[in-house]
Amino acid sequence: MTRHIRSSLALALALFLAALALSACGTYTLRSEPLDPPMALPDFTLTDQTGQSFRLSDQRGRVVLLFFGYTSCPDVCPTTLADLAAVKRELGTDAAQLQVVFVTVDPERDTQEVIRDYLAKFDPAFIGLHGSQEQLAQVYKAYGVTAIVPEHIAAARVHVVDHSPYVYVIDRQGRLRELLDPSDKLEDIVSDVRYLIHE
Repeated sequence: MTRHIRSSLALALALFLAALALSACGTYTLRSEPLDPPMALPDFTLTDQTGQSFRLSDQRGRVVLLFFGYTSCPDVCPTTLADLAAVKRELGTDAAQLQVVFVTVDPERDTQEVIRDYLAKFDPAFIGLHGSQEQLAQVYKAYGVTAIVPEHIAAARVHVVDHSPYVYVIDRQGRLRELLDPSDKLEDIVSDVRYLIHE
């Protein structure tokens, strides 16, 4: 093999390895429960805490963290909302490209005013949504959300709603990219959201 051929092969190998390294550096894997491929989500329209109509598809261009809960929830809901507020703070200037949306699973008690006052404790820029039982039931069904008052608790007149604890991570194209679990680490959520903002 001539020196020229060896040099050409060495150069080609070096270029291949460099391209491979760049490709590896550009690969990012979402850290919670990613959906592959991403899933198109049904649109919905509800009413926010200011009385304005809110349509999910109007949020295209931003990353949306969608959470279903209720204001008198004793544990998962306040913890989750506090975590989402912390995520937003950690994002710094990137937070302008993020919208947190809270949908009630307790429409009888979670009025517009109650939701507004509740979310203000975490971040007044969070959007809180409510609607009629019929409207919300359609959204729950479309998103696979459970919202049940256990019979033994209802009989005891203690108000608890068993509901799905996940946060739906929706990318800038309106597609579901992953589900966040209450046990996920804050730094992992921040990393995933930042990636989706700049994707």
